[in-house]
Amino acid sequence: MSKLRIKNGVLVLENGTEEKDILISEGRIEDIISSYTEVSSDYKVIDCEGQYVSAGFVDIHQHGGGGSDYMDATSDAYCAAMNAHLCHGTTSIMPTTLSADIGSMKKAVEAYKVAKADKRIKNCLVGMHMEGPYISKAYAGAQKPENIRDFNESEYRMLTEYADGDIKRWSVAPEINGAEDFAHYANKNGITLSIAHSDADFDTVLKAFDMGFCHITHLYSCMSTIVRRNGFRVPGVLEAAYYLDGMNVEIIADGCHIPHSLLSYVTKFKKNERIALVTDAMRAAGQDVKTSYLGSAEDPLPVIIEDGVAKLETRDAFGGSIATSDRLIRNMLQIGTSLSDAIKMVTVNPIKMMGLNVKKGELKKGYDADICIFDKDINIKGVIVGGEKVI
Repeated sequence: MSKLRIKNGVLVLENGTEEKDILISEGRIEDIISSYTEVSSDYKVIDCEGQYVSAGFVDIHQHGGGGSDYMDATSDAYCAAMNAHLCHGTTSIMPTTLSADIGSMKKAVEAYKVAKADKRIKNCLVGMHMEGPYISKAYAGAQKPENIRDFNESEYRMLTEYADGDIKRWSVAPEINGAEDFAHYANKNGITLSIAHSDADFDTVLKAFDMGFCHITHLYSCMSTIVRRNGFRVPGVLEAAYYLDGMNVEIIADGCHIPHSLLSYVTKFKKNERIALVTDAMRAAGQDVKTSYLGSAEDPLPVIIEDGVAKLETRDAFGGSIATSDRLIRNMLQIGTSLSDAIKMVTVNPIKMMGLNVKKGELKKGYDADICIFDKDINIKGVIVGGEKVI
């Protein structure tokens, strides 16, 4: 493994930018030094020519890309999706499932285990994200209602034990029967609990927060908000997300799922460290296609690709995102978010929110040398994974 010196770059750090060089050895950041510091000739120099350098982007909610979905359950699908997003600066991925029959879900867990051992994957996987099937049919979104069900203890125990620590996050609806027992089990097994596709009211979310539900999946998408019941207003998941200062939220900042006006609203009322940017990308991300489908070929949900987003064939709702992480950052900059804050939302924050025990997401001595180089318009100029230049 070669030694590298990333030179003449503007490092994007948690609290601003700094002109420093990065030394890389054995796949990790060996040191961060002054540009004038002399080192041995063993280091191959990458001259950034004044461009920005950040930790590689982290996507904690991604279904696929490059024509593949993680529900395809093959290492080739993992490689295609990973490579599609690597080109856009994403070096750490949390592959995400969707509601499916138990056989398909077990197959997805097995595929993750196999992909982890595939050298082509380059240590880009940071844990599985199970989305569903314990969600509300009223807020199914682009998930098939026939695959949605109540909590099944024998089922989620089997999947968790079979995954053997690989499941790091589970998105469910806390109002579904059996949620409290599931939360206790998930907490015991180190699984981050997230509220998703939920019809819960405000009080139910507060109780869920006390049970360990500390994250909101794709804020604004597929969740309850204020309704009238017998004339009285009843707030929902959305209002609780803002009310709870300690609640983390993720946003699909593609400009479609959440327009710029709402992006500004989120950043005004949620603290920076409580916001993560996610793509929620489906298989058409990184492709120039007009049609595609969600899920696996065995259980597909057809979608239309237009206006920068996937739509259901009826065009009355979105059917997934085709975003990449660089696009998310551009949109955040357009609403006035600082570069360091936007980068934090797609590097440091996701790792901390998921409680991942990995040395990724930051430019620090001893951390994995997963690094992205880009210009002022967030055009990706170089990507390094584990100390190896891949883009």
